[in-house]
Amino acid sequence: MKNVLVLISNPAAARLDEAHVRRATEALHASGVAVGNPDWLSPGIACDVPFEGRPPEVSLPGIDAVVVPALLRRKKLLVADMESTVIENEMLDELADFLGLREKIAGITARAMNGEIDFARALEERVGLLKGLPVAKLDEAAKRIRYAPGAATLVATMHKNGAFCALVSGGFTHFTSKVRQALGFDLDVANVLRHDGQALTGDVEPPILGREAKLATLDRLCVERQVAVGAALTVGDGANDLPMLQAAGLGVAFHAKPVVAAQVPARIIHGDLTALLYLQGYRRSDFIERPDP
Repeated sequence: MKNVLVLISNPAAARLDEAHVRRATEALHASGVAVGNPDWLSPGIACDVPFEGRPPEVSLPGIDAVVVPALLRRKKLLVADMESTVIENEMLDELADFLGLREKIAGITARAMNGEIDFARALEERVGLLKGLPVAKLDEAAKRIRYAPGAATLVATMHKNGAFCALVSGGFTHFTSKVRQALGFDLDVANVLRHDGQALTGDVEPPILGREAKLATLDRLCVERQVAVGAALTVGDGANDLPMLQAAGLGVAFHAKPVVAAQVPARIIHGDLTALLYLQGYRRSDFIERPDP
């Protein structure tokens, strides 16, 4: 069958059961499509429901329901956003905390991620407010990084199966380099904060890496790795991720802002980052389990 409805629960509170699968199957039948036998990828957490035809919108409380093509599910390239995706923090907000500006800068961050204001302009405004912050505070902020559940297992499993994994962020290399090393990404691409050796100068090395640069990085990696864009998986949460999410063979809006979720069909709201493995048809027994740092 050409399509698969993937049902996924949060593994920290596994709740997917036969009743959920039956309701999803009934919804597919009711829309007039042919439905195959369910295939459990992980008991209580993930199940494939194959079908043939145009799917209806399937909604199950507390369960992610995502339709993917059955053909070429496993991807050869992962391009992931970092902040509020691979890690739970927004690092500019963490830096702002040292100056008592968290609330002000977090407000600008939220507007930029919702697509309400231009990303580059918002970045310049926020970085400008950090002028004079001691460089030592960057390492102090890095100690606050909280890794998103499932991140290390996602990267390790895709690596094991021959995928190239890149971290592409509108944040800063000081943090992306640490996250790349901690999780095993092959590459990190981000902005560079300027400083004079003692304190931040309040600006960023041009050009600023934003939404179009993320898409350009996806395109460049596809060429360099000789991977069709259809064989690429992208994941992110903010408006600056939209172009790369919409271009890839599988773009996943992960716990995304409303403007992103409204424009990306593959949405993970409840699951952790291992949901991206289930979307590719991996079974739990296929996972290369790694504890998150």
